[in-house]
Amino acid sequence: MRPAWSVLWLTTLVGCAQGLAVALGLTALGMFGGLAAAQQAGGVGLLLVLGLGVVALVASFLHLGRPERAWRAVAMWRTSWLSREVIALPAFLGVAALCWLALRELGAWPEVLAVVLLLAALVLWVCTAMIYAGVRFIREWATPLTLLNFTLMGLASGFVLAAALFAGLQLPAGELTAWAAGFTLLAFLARMVAVLRLARLIPAGSLQTAIGVRSRNINQVARGFTAGSFNLHEFFHGQSAAMVRGVQGGFVLLGFIVPLALLGVALGAAQPLPWLSAVWLLQMLGFLLERWHFFAQVNHPQNRYYAAAH
Repeated sequence: MRPAWSVLWLTTLVGCAQGLAVALGLTALGMFGGLAAAQQAGGVGLLLVLGLGVVALVASFLHLGRPERAWRAVAMWRTSWLSREVIALPAFLGVAALCWLALRELGAWPEVLAVVLLLAALVLWVCTAMIYAGVRFIREWATPLTLLNFTLMGLASGFVLAAALFAGLQLPAGELTAWAAGFTLLAFLARMVAVLRLARLIPAGSLQTAIGVRSRNINQVARGFTAGSFNLHEFFHGQSAAMVRGVQGGFVLLGFIVPLALLGVALGAAQPLPWLSAVWLLQMLGFLLERWHFFAQVNHPQNRYYAAAH
């Protein structure tokens, strides 16, 4: 399929915001330095969560033909995961804003708000991932690995940013760095399982199902038109197989391998902030490439007909 850059930015930035929110919420519940660290890092950290979320929301409007009608997306919340995501994302940012206001006005972070923030992040991950995993005829997405990868990559990038934030505020960042390395490793392993699954996957659909003919002896020689069409523009990325393989190698290197090596250096560094900052920037670039590949890897059933002959 053709990746939409607005969706790539949306899912990558929001995933990082969710991961950062989880790190801050766990800190407020007694981990990574406890309440004192949460009070010191919470204000700036929650503003980062809100900033990433707002940028992602703005990006999400860029691929809409009629942005003024975006509010109608909530109408199908009973059956549509997209509608549920449209509700869950502002709700997540709203809870983050409440946590920030509590810190500013009360000087403390109520544990109940921290728990609600963790739950809001989890619900948003489920809603976002199920938009794709719930499409059963796209076999590349229809797997629990979709939810697992969205969650683990968000936790990885979010915990890297949390570790960089702690280091920048002169707070102990070693434990968060170790957790970031752990989530990055888990995300890498899960993504490689998905890649191996993809290599053995038989896409849905065939020429027979595309045109409703049962005969096994079909030889397609043309698409039926000579110019471009909506079908090719929206459901086929138009890049070569070599390009797709290059992007796959790029996200493996920038999203996982190099960050893991640099996180190891950061764990032993007297000044970890430069290393952690470099990790976050490289990993976000790698995860953007990963998200592009996530969409480009899909061989939509309609492509068995429209993209089969050139």
